[in-house]
Amino acid sequence: QVQLVESGGGLVQAGGSLRLSCAASGRTFSNYAMGWFRQAPGKEREFVAGISWGGGRTSYADSVKGRFTISRDNAKNTVYLQMNSLKPEDTAVYYCTAGPFYGSTSRASYDYWGQGTQVTVSS
Repeated sequence: QVQLVESGGGLVQAGGSLRLSCAASGRTFSNYAMGWFRQAPGKEREFVAGISWGGGRTSYADSVKGRFTISRDNAKNTVYLQMNSLKPEDTAVYYCTAGPFYGSTSRASYDYWGQGTQVTVSS
């Protein structure tokens, strides 16, 4: 029903920047919240950032506030995660996701997931 395709991951040094993109396809997207989760080795998948697809509201995990920015381009059905001032602890697989309720930080609240893109931050 909804497919999510991620791009933009890679290897950067600490203090650098990356922009992740997630292109969505399928039926209507106006009422879907979009977001990013990440999963580091040995850790649970955790919420990073969310955006209301139609409303423009955003939320962030405390660990990334002030450094990461989530945005959208509805004409392209694409969400972005601009990551600045990257730290080694940001190293993780980043997953794009879509679900019905903006504001949720629970993995179970999201219905669709991308395959993930690796972000590695070296010191």
